[in-house]
Amino acid sequence: MDVSYTNSRESIVSAKRADTDWSSLTTAQRIRSIELDGYVVIPDLLSPTQLDSIRAELSRLPTTAVDYSEHQRGHSNVQWTDSPTAIRAIALPAMIEFLTTLFGDELVCTACDFALSQPGHPGIAIHTDAQPYGSKIFGLGASSPCLVRVLYYLDDLTPERSPFKVIPRSHLSLHSDGNPYRRYLSHDDEEMVTCRAGSAVIINQKVFHANYPNYSDSDRRLLAIAYRPAWAGPIGEVPDHDPECVQKLPLEVQPFFRSLNTRAINYDLPNRPDNMSHQAPGISPERWDRSRPADNP
Repeated sequence: MDVSYTNSRESIVSAKRADTDWSSLTTAQRIRSIELDGYVVIPDLLSPTQLDSIRAELSRLPTTAVDYSEHQRGHSNVQWTDSPTAIRAIALPAMIEFLTTLFGDELVCTACDFALSQPGHPGIAIHTDAQPYGSKIFGLGASSPCLVRVLYYLDDLTPERSPFKVIPRSHLSLHSDGNPYRRYLSHDDEEMVTCRAGSAVIINQKVFHANYPNYSDSDRRLLAIAYRPAWAGPIGEVPDHDPECVQKLPLEVQPFFRSLNTRAINYDLPNRPDNMSHQAPGISPERWDRSRPADNP
């Protein structure tokens, strides 16, 4: 197993940086960014009070190290823990409104995880979260054809403290280099994304992404929540939620924890079904040009 650092400390200084003014984007421009570039940043979604509560809640959770470093740690299924503020973030109104507009469908939450990159973390390998046939790491849940992951950063992302890394538009490639099961230690076209604590990076599951090493003297913490549209179920049955656990969630969060096997497909679709529509704004190129302003979190 390769346990080397993905990037040297010296290379961090000259790393290519994303220069978008994220706070100025309209909703349509945010949709364009995540569909075309594979990711978008929405700044300052979590208030200082929410941040303080979430940090305190998640600091109480036991964490498990990944196989390549003791300094990259995590806790899965935060929704079943005693972390009320973190759990309520699953139903954060500004995010849910954006994702509902993006997908045009009801939402299913497929994961809520805490990730911790400590000083000495060597960086995550560049990868995708899309595994169309499932995998040992992600199971069949990653076979959903349409999913985004929302990364709420609980600490300021600086170049030295494990900032987000992405290869923009890599999810559009039809080349074998874009095989979603491939991984890369680094890439000439990777970009660094920094933001303030409380901001969210939303990624298309198919985009190649990672994070940089943590060369700082402090932890980089995040709450990662995955959502998919209700139609886009996995290719096979996956273990479902315990209904009793779902009933214990806050009322506003429960709707996002419908069955993980929810899907709406028509396998027997005919060539020319009855009552076909003439309009579908969600696939019109104009969806990137609408003037609706970005929502104020």
